[in-house]
Amino acid sequence: MTRPEEDRPEPAGAAQRPQLSWHDHAQPPSDLVRLEAVVVRALPLVWSQPGAAPSVLPDLEEVEISLLDDRTMAAVHGDFLDDPTPTDVITFHHGEILVSAETAAREAAERGGPALRETALYVIHGLLHLHGHTDAEPAARDAMHAAQDRILETVWPAGTVP
Repeated sequence: MTRPEEDRPEPAGAAQRPQLSWHDHAQPPSDLVRLEAVVVRALPLVWSQPGAAPSVLPDLEEVEISLLDDRTMAAVHGDFLDDPTPTDVITFHHGEILVSAETAAREAAERGGPALRETALYVIHGLLHLHGHTDAEPAARDAMHAAQDRILETVWPAGTVP
């Protein structure tokens, strides 16, 4: 018999982990249960790989993750980053990660993998930003992409179902 969530013991390292809240505004809706399970497994690996910039992750009680369409992402991208085109992920250091589910589906189709795995990659990317990784300079971008790829491959190996 499965106990209710509130009765389950906290996983190791939970004290350092912010709560994740999920908001799916994309069509069609994503499988948030599977996505959250992957990201929860990825979070300790994110913690183990701090970036060179200051991390805000320890200060956050919650990280809000929203799945959006390209139109909405383009609007946010334009409003906050002066680029009115859609993008894959935008991270705000107050603890908000916006992910374009449409971009994830398109990129996954080009790579031949599942859209949900690509979405998980974007969330991991956002979490790494919160933990001090940057991608503005080529060397930092290469290091960040290597870290996110290692984490994703650990929690969801290519060609498998989580």
